Amino acid sequence: MGIEEGLTKAVKEIRENESKLKEKRKFDQTVDLIVNLKNFDVKREGFNTFVQLPHKLKDKKVAGFFEKDNKLVDVIKKEEFVKYKEKREIKKLVQKYDNFIANAKLMPAVATAFGRVLGPVGKMPSPQLGIVPVEEDKLIEVVLGKINSAVRVMVKEPSIKVGVAKESLKDEQIVENILTAYNKIVENLPKKEENIRNVKIKFTMGGPVGVGG
Repeated sequence: MGIEEGLTKAVKEIRENESKLKEKRKFDQTVDLIVNLKNFDVKREGFNTFVQLPHKLKDKKVAGFFEKDNKLVDVIKKEEFVKYKEKREIKKLVQKYDNFIANAKLMPAVATAFGRVLGPVGKMPSPQLGIVPVEEDKLIEVVLGKINSAVRVMVKEPSIKVGVAKESLKDEQIVENILTAYNKIVENLPKKEENIRNVKIKFTMGGPVGVGG
């Protein structure tokens, strides 16, 4: 059984498991992809990458470190950086916003003022996802589109768990998102599929179901 066929079967199974519940969940659950690894040195071979999903996961709340106000995002201007000298103030931003973007010329100041908190939680604007050369609406819209369809995969332990889809998507869309994330993970593993012990998927509140490969 190929990975795509295995995913299609597993998605149907987690749907069936939900349908057996006496009460329907009252929220749109996330579909989690779990990839358990083997023969993998997390400290030496761990990676941090973004996956662009074909079907949007959610509209994320984004703030921009910009020189001037912008109608597309909440803006923290350079002259306001001084308000965030205390770590607790930056942590409030982390709780409020899913992602941050920045004007490239402000990045040294952003790194100095916010890096100590945004860096460890994986929310620093980066060339991969979040830095614009100039504050033009078209460029910002492109970055926001990428952010809303992107998930970050950070490997810090030999079991990767990442939310890749929503229950409300069609089965084939869920499979496409999972497959895209899975292929990106495999691409970053030193021994590719040989580093994978097994693959499972689950809804937020449901039990994991194995994916036959």
